[in-house]
Amino acid sequence: MNTIDMTDAVWQRLLSIREGETVAGEAAAMALYGPIAGARGRFIIAQVGQSLDGRIATPSGDAMDVSGPDGLAHLHRCRALVDAVIVGVNTVKADNPRLSVRLVDGPSPVRVVIDCNGALDGDEGLFHDGGAPVIVVTSADAPGKGLPNAETIRLQSSGKGLATGAILDALAARGLHRVLVEGGARTIARFIEERQVDRLHVAISPLIIGAGPSGINLPPVARLADALRPPAAVYNLGSDVLFDCALSDRQGQ
Repeated sequence: MNTIDMTDAVWQRLLSIREGETVAGEAAAMALYGPIAGARGRFIIAQVGQSLDGRIATPSGDAMDVSGPDGLAHLHRCRALVDAVIVGVNTVKADNPRLSVRLVDGPSPVRVVIDCNGALDGDEGLFHDGGAPVIVVTSADAPGKGLPNAETIRLQSSGKGLATGAILDALAARGLHRVLVEGGARTIARFIEERQVDRLHVAISPLIIGAGPSGINLPPVARLADALRPPAAVYNLGSDVLFDCALSDRQGQ
């Protein structure tokens, strides 16, 4: 198992790589974060923080403290290294997230909410917190209400909702190439199903919840031989253990 020794100096090197510089640093940290920071073309990472029994919240929806402090710091590092972070509308409604990088030094990503049916009403916190820009992606057929302090992208819906590739194309057209898909479980699953995800990070906290929603809701397979078995490196973050899974060989160049 690799151990991350994230000092201020190592983190500043990674932020420099994000801006296009070529610098060396601590090997484990560079192996984990370097592909994100160094990507220059499209590079998509999905992140899940879950318990030992694969839950991301209680049945009532309480998701506070699923990840330990080091797992949360890892998530904020990922945010700081990408151009945009994507969440689904249910995550916004349930958690009212800020999607900021308050736990680490670095730039906050553009915040993207997938709201196919126009369920947002404009009162949600991220429209009023003065943080990073907000983009709402919705169906061309959804109600045409305006949302405060946000750009709206309207896309044609397929029979299964909005195509993830079309969403990423729209973001790329705005210069947003490095993207973190953060939640919820169904949103992450859609990007994986449609083969858009390059790296999947699963951070596991030593916590047993017993019941509740799972971290990724992919269609079931009949045999384990048909299950996804991506190459994975394992990292000791401190409070959490991280699986860094390679779902593609694209390096974002």
